[in-house]
Amino acid sequence: MTVADQENAQLSLGTAAARQLSSTTKSVPQMQGISPRWLLRQLPWVETKGATFRVNRRTTYSVGDGRLSFSVAGSDVRVIPAELTELPPLRGFVDEDVLNALADRFRREEVAPGEVIVEFGSRVDDVVLIAHGKVSKTGVGEYGAGTDLGTVADGDHLGSQLMTEPPENLWEYTAKALTTCVVLKLSRGDFSQLVDQSESLRTHLDEYRQRPQRAQNKNGEAAIDVASGHAGESDLPGTYVDYDPAPREYELSVAQTILRVQTRVADLYNDPMDQTEQQLRLTIEALKERQEWELLNNREFGLLHNADYQQCIYTRTGPPTPDDFDELLTRRRKPRLLLAHPRAIAAFGRECTKRRIYPETTVVDGRTVHAWRGVPLLPSNKIPISANNTTSVLVLRTGADDEGVIGLRQTGLPDEYEPGLNVRFLGINEKAVISYLVSTYYSVAVLVPDALGVLENVELGG
Repeated sequence: MTVADQENAQLSLGTAAARQLSSTTKSVPQMQGISPRWLLRQLPWVETKGATFRVNRRTTYSVGDGRLSFSVAGSDVRVIPAELTELPPLRGFVDEDVLNALADRFRREEVAPGEVIVEFGSRVDDVVLIAHGKVSKTGVGEYGAGTDLGTVADGDHLGSQLMTEPPENLWEYTAKALTTCVVLKLSRGDFSQLVDQSESLRTHLDEYRQRPQRAQNKNGEAAIDVASGHAGESDLPGTYVDYDPAPREYELSVAQTILRVQTRVADLYNDPMDQTEQQLRLTIEALKERQEWELLNNREFGLLHNADYQQCIYTRTGPPTPDDFDELLTRRRKPRLLLAHPRAIAAFGRECTKRRIYPETTVVDGRTVHAWRGVPLLPSNKIPISANNTTSVLVLRTGADDEGVIGLRQTGLPDEYEPGLNVRFLGINEKAVISYLVSTYYSVAVLVPDALGVLENVELGG
């Protein structure tokens, strides 16, 4: 053995061999998909016996201000005929042949950014449907200056009054394209021609004109007559509060899975951690992630699909700005929280930086989060981002006492593991596999429309 070999010879036990006799220190199983789940944490949960929650409201008269949908085939865009009943004068019209004929009379036009679609003071000669794009509406204020009347976009319409009002009717605002827009236009002449040919349409429009205007407040609810400012023995109005004859009912939804554990694993490999308990913990985390996703995205009850049309607004320029957040907050009383995708929060931060504004922070459940005007701005990666890199921002007023948004669940379930979630033993099969049914029951209800607002078409930028 050379001198060099003697110097390099191992003098003690190596660490690799020593590990064979040692116990490792282990973490519990980790899961990357766990998010803060702010919505689940901030919603007040209401006990829902019978698995159904009925929202009773005052009678509201529908004004037909819904959005329209379109079929797109390449560059060809056509309004779906049945969707034309979203126009106020056509609400309740059921003649499919006439609706098809009416849809065929709309002509497609492309409008460049900055181009005027309709002009204040000109005659209303077209019904305009916005198939794609964003349009600003500006009017004339009391002293002749322009006034911003908001933004309309995909699915909105202009000029439906053409169908029932005289030809002398004038536009009360100017509509200008903010982006490249695709619009469908129906001329007064084409509409009049179809009315002359269709008795069912003519009869429907006559009934619409003669329909008595029901007394209602600014929210569309049946009015409650009250007298004030009178003196002496004036006759007081009689009144009553009319209830919605067909209130909405929310049934509890469910997220479920079957957890399987091999008996050999459960019997022999439980030290230092309970294998079944760890399997169950991560399964419940996955169910809760799905539960929050459903509360936002479910077509039947999810918040993104159940916001009232009047409570949805668009960004002024594309990215989320302080002006957009201000409008979102001022449209409702007692806003409790803003909910946005983390990328939308980052985009909002960039817009604030451009204006040299520094958003405040607040503490929620012991954590420091962003805020705007004192309202926490909470992140949620369950809010989707569309293919064109846009998303939505939600604002919520929560709690039953404030006529807000509430979560629904039922407690006291058989084999309940935690409120609204149970774990039921299903047995052991012939392969020695233990099965557990893990279920969570939930829904979400909006008690009055202004409890939920949505800022739509929020552009995220780079």
